[in-house]
Amino acid sequence: MPAPLSPRLAAIVNALPLQPHSRVLEIGCGPGAAARAVAVRLTTGHILAIDRSARAVAQAEAGAAPEIASGRMSVRQVAAEDFVLQDGEEPFDIVFAVRVGALDGRHPQAGQRVLPRLAVATRADARLFVDGGDPLRELPIPRS
Repeated sequence: MPAPLSPRLAAIVNALPLQPHSRVLEIGCGPGAAARAVAVRLTTGHILAIDRSARAVAQAEAGAAPEIASGRMSVRQVAAEDFVLQDGEEPFDIVFAVRVGALDGRHPQAGQRVLPRLAVATRADARLFVDGGDPLRELPIPRS
């Protein structure tokens, strides 16, 4: 049985402007607790949870078997700065990241590599959220 959502993660998921049809990208999903909580709120939507760690991806997959089987969630091992849409993959409406140094200001050089990737992988009106607000703050996705 997957671990319950912490109050902090619950507040973050509750703050996301999710719609039943949203396409959501979580960067740095870890064991997948937040992604599972998002998947439960989607009907025709989808969340892709990515992490650079093979261990985190394996944990997320193991803990989210029902959400993955339903088609509402998938997991992929990839670093945010290497992320690209796969063939036929639709762009995302919402991107969020919790404790991801490239986006929370701890590793700005990495962020300079991640943001252009997100611009290509998201819809023109997509929104990017990171922790560090109350409970989230929104960052602009740079559009050329």
